[in-house]
Amino acid sequence: MKNTSLLLKWDRQKTNHSCKCAVALGSNLGDSLGILEGALSQLSHISGIRVKSHSSWYKTKAVGPSQPDYFNACALLEVEIAPRLLLKKLLFVENQFGRKRQEHWGPRTLDLDLLLYEDLILDTPTLQIPHPRMIDRSFVLVPLSEIAPNWIEPISGCTIQYLLHDVECGDVHLVKMVKNKGEGIYNPYQSKR
Repeated sequence: MKNTSLLLKWDRQKTNHSCKCAVALGSNLGDSLGILEGALSQLSHISGIRVKSHSSWYKTKAVGPSQPDYFNACALLEVEIAPRLLLKKLLFVENQFGRKRQEHWGPRTLDLDLLLYEDLILDTPTLQIPHPRMIDRSFVLVPLSEIAPNWIEPISGCTIQYLLHDVECGDVHLVKMVKNKGEGIYNPYQSKR
């Protein structure tokens, strides 16, 4: 069952309860691993956001114009802010790390994508949840399946682990394994399904 209260209140500043979210992190300019770790640290210091866990770090070929390889990871957040405000906070953190939006799919110091927000389905001009291209991207599904394999992507109705079987993963390489991924693997539907 979809959480219709989230659909109706998606643009409020705060939620009435904690919500689980998944965010993808990427960087291919500068000290990428340091930037990604710094972004997680900065997110954890924002009021209303708690970093629950994050995946290992991976390296992949860039999509788009010729540029350096990307370092990627995913993080699970527990938030007390609505999706639109969360997006603003993610963009703020990107800007703190020097993100410039000059070229579509161009190189970047930091890219933070809001992938999932509970089981919310949202399609507005400024925000789409789930992220519209996440199910086709191995650099998202590999790290996300590491920390949330049983999370159900609400449009397809499939688990992240199942979606991973439909993408080519040969270009995703483990760079740095994270042994203690946080407070544990999160399954938002553990008690429901």
